[in-house]
Amino acid sequence: MQVKPGSRWKSAVDTTEVVIVRPPKGDVSLECGGHPMVAAGDEAPAGLVLSADFSAGTSVGKRYVDEESGIELLGAKAGQSSLAVDGRPVTLKDAKPLPASD
Repeated sequence: MQVKPGSRWKSAVDTTEVVIVRPPKGDVSLECGGHPMVAAGDEAPAGLVLSADFSAGTSVGKRYVDEESGIELLGAKAGQSSLAVDGRPVTLKDAKPLPASD
């Protein structure tokens, strides 16, 4: 799927929502809870259940990255599901240290 900066995506299995901060280098499959995410405002497919492999959760206000594709996501709504890109779990982005103020 083609994702654009600022677009919102939601999980098909729980309340998780993300905003695209940095788009990927190409087309990717954005997933949550083991299933493809849907654009916010679109209807999620019925009958899907959370995959145990992708149940680590997503937090509000945290940034998630996939180094291979270059995508960066911001958690907009928390949920039980964890995020993945093309089947690879994304990682929590480390905060940049502030400069010392002596």
